[in-house]
Amino acid sequence: MNDLTLEQLQLTRIVDDYANQFPLTEDGDALLLEGCYDYMEAFKYVMDSISRVQMDYICQQYLGFYRFAKWMELLAEGISDGRIKIPKDY
Repeated sequence: MNDLTLEQLQLTRIVDDYANQFPLTEDGDALLLEGCYDYMEAFKYVMDSISRVQMDYICQQYLGFYRFAKWMELLAEGISDGRIKIPKDY
């Protein structure tokens, strides 16, 4: 997709490479989540700077990025509906 900036593409690949290093297992997911904080800023930048069509494209082309995005979505839903408790000082 030609309309992604170099920065968007580089950050997408960083998140994708991170997520792809873990096996597609429960243990792999746990390891991904343990270190995901360090990649949230890059993920958020990409997510906030692209269109829905671009996000769909990225998720189709970069399966690690998609996996990361799905986990961030599940975490956000869990926090929103109260299944995941966050300390009040955050």
